[in-house]
Parts: sequence; C-alpha cells; structure tokens
Amino acid sequence: MCRLLLASLLGFAFSQAAMADDDGHVLVLGRISDNPQAHYEQLKPLLDYVVPRMRDAGITEGRILMARDAQQMASYLRRGRVDWVTETAGTAMQLQQGAHAQPLLLTERNGVNRYHTVFFARRDSGIDSLKDLRGRSIAFQNAASTSAYFVPATEILRLDLPMEILLSPMDRPPAGSVGYLFARSELNISTWVDKRLVDAGVMSNLDWDNPRRMPPAYRRAMKIVHQTNDYPRAVEMVRGDLDARVRDRLREVLVEAANDPDAREPLLRFFKTTRFLPIDAQDVQALDALRKGIVRVGQQIE
Repeated sequence: MCRLLLASLLGFAFSQAAMADDDGHVLVLGRISDNPQAHYEQLKPLLDYVVPRMRDAGITEGRILMARDAQQMASYLRRGRVDWVTETAGTAMQLQQGAHAQPLLLTERNGVNRYHTVFFARRDSGIDSLKDLRGRSIAFQNAASTSAYFVPATEILRLDLPMEILLSPMDRPPAGSVGYLFARSELNISTWVDKRLVDAGVMSNLDWDNPRRMPPAYRRAMKIVHQTNDYPRAVEMVRGDLDARVRDRLREVLVEAANDPDAREPLLRFFKTTRFLPIDAQDVQALDALRKGIVRVGQQIE
C-alpha cells in the first residue's frame, strides 16, 4: 500500500513538473533515472533545503522531473521544463551539446571532486601501451559511463585507432582495429580481463582501488598500461536560458551548504555529496575536451 501511494505521489510530482515550464516561481530539479523511486528519495531532501533559501530570487516551490535517458532530458531542458540537473561529467557534456545546458558547479562526492580513467591488462598480456591494443579487445562498462566509456574511447580514437564493436568475447576485431564490448559493471570488466575473455579493461582510479570492483586476487595479476588526465567527477548543470537571478542564487546556496549543519543530511542523501565547488579554468578545459571527445565518439563509433 505504501509503495502504491509513493508511486502515485511520484507520478503526480512528475506530471506537475512537466507542466511547470511557464511557472517562474518553481525550481525543477531533473535526473536521468532507471529507478525513479530511489532517486526521488535522494533528490528531494536537498531540493527541500534549497527552495526556502531562494525566495529572494522568486522561487517558492520545488519539483522533480525524471528522464529515461540523456535525449529526453535534453528535450526537457530545451523546452524549459527542467532548470537544474545533477549528472556525471560525460552526461553533463551531452546535455551541453544537445540542449545548451551550462555547468554551474562541480560536485564533490565522498570527498572526491576529480578522478581519472585507468587502462589495465594482465601482466602476461604483452600490452604495455594503448598502441598495443591494435588487434586486441577491450571491455567498457556501458554506453553512458564517463570513466569507463566516453573518456577511454576518446583516448583510443585520439591515437587514430579504429574501433569495432564485438558480438561477444569470443569475437575478434580486424587486425588493425580495437574491438570493444560492454561488460555492464566494473567487477565484470576486471573478471573478463582476469579470465582472458578480453585483453584489456578500463575503470576509474576509484574503482581500481575498490576491492569490490577490482578484487585483490585479480589486481595482483594486472598492470596499468595507461591513465588519463583528471576530469570532474560530477557536475551541476542549469538550462542555458535560466533567469540569472535564479542561477546565481542557486550557485550561492549550493556552495554555502557545506558550511551549514542543516545541509549535512540532505547533502549526504544527494549521492553522498560532500560539497559543491566553483568551476576553475582547468575544469573548463577538461569539460571542453570531454565534450569534443563525446562528439567524436558519436561520429566515429556509434
């Protein structure tokens, strides 16, 4: 009964948010989600914290709108149905490219605001650099992953190595290409490399150091063959035509939240956020490179 009631409330909230594009006093927070109930419970506490602190910008109400994928969220942003989106850097740049959304702040989660991708292979694989991947296979996570798809695919294409999707781990790429598959999880990636189902894998340095995703028994047989530059872990985005008063006040409230005891629990619920940080010149450069890389990935291998 409780689940049915919550589902009804969520549906009402989403439908109301969808009609809020002309309602200037409402702040709509969006999220791409395959689990709306769980994400609603993570988003709502911070939205409830933010809204009362934005009255001087004309905001008196907050709503949540979920999208099934980046394309749908881009549509919501273009149509003014979503004002603010929290996403990983790769998806954030897809929204900038597809909907002219603009980065507002970096999001620090569990004390980490930047990370990088590592490429790894077995020590006995004969792979010592990205160039050695020619004629070999590599496992990515999924087509929406920043650290385990967009960034590593960009690195491979930067070396002018053609990429071909494989039918299965048993399939082999053409001699001059890099074959790739999606393993769905970091643990699957490390397992596939350990069991020699694929020649190499990728994951973030945080996952590399996580024994649940790279078990110590696997890691002892592995070596890192390449690592990328750092890039933002997550980004708060706003639609490009959001009222400047709302945008600037939202930035102030989020930055100040780390110093407010009342924000501690809402931040923790918000994907284990520890604080929001201004975007500096290095971050702008990293995000721009990521955006251009995503465009290239879309043009050359998707």
